[in-house]
Amino acid sequence: MRVKEIADEKHPFIYEDEPATKARAVIRDFKLRILPVTDGNKKLLGMVTRTDIMAISSSISPITVKGIMVNSKYTATVDADVVSTIKEMLRVGAWYVPITDSQDKTYRGVLSLENFIEMMIKTSPEKFATPVSEVMSTKMVTCAPEDEVDNIWRLMQTKALAGLPVVKKGKLIGIVTQIDLLESKAISPTFESSKGRFRASSKISSVMKTGIISVKPSIKIIRVAKIMVFKSIGRIPVTDEEGRLVGIVDREDIAKSLV
Repeated sequence: MRVKEIADEKHPFIYEDEPATKARAVIRDFKLRILPVTDGNKKLLGMVTRTDIMAISSSISPITVKGIMVNSKYTATVDADVVSTIKEMLRVGAWYVPITDSQDKTYRGVLSLENFIEMMIKTSPEKFATPVSEVMSTKMVTCAPEDEVDNIWRLMQTKALAGLPVVKKGKLIGIVTQIDLLESKAISPTFESSKGRFRASSKISSVMKTGIISVKPSIKIIRVAKIMVFKSIGRIPVTDEEGRLVGIVDREDIAKSLV
């Protein structure tokens, strides 16, 4: 199977000379992890990530997209083999990569681990028989409801984390993601408000999501994979019978088990 058969060819992109604040709005509104950047002829130049967006100092910043974009860890072509491409994405630690035309490198869309997992659910469901306990990560980074938002954002940046479980007395009570921080506008004091004044730091309890989906270690990964795909969730906490956090499983864990 070729990349073009499962990739998202409608994934938004942005031109290099557009305002960085527009990129921030697109990433926030469409809940994107990456936003490809092109020139006027739609030739791929790079991409903007959520982390890049948070480097913008103000909602009225004059910076253009060109000033914050970075190179993609890996770029796929529409005619590349899907499994080989996913293996390379896993090798470089990329959940999403831009794809281009095989000939002139024109931007054609984005391939994600989610696209691959969805394809495998349809074509090879027998490969999802593994229990969650065999693929989940047990070395977890967590936060507490009383932690300050700016400190947790810096932690996310330092450790390249898109989300963290929120734990109180060992029990899972919520989860907080980069998108939650963007949507809540509970931004670090290092990021200015539109009036140029620094915001006071909020607590994680004010931005975290509660009532989250969690699973037990014994369930098969097919159930986790379906939740991820159909609810667009990147990671799912794993808890024991008492509600204590014992692991976390994400799209990368699932994809690795399939290739």
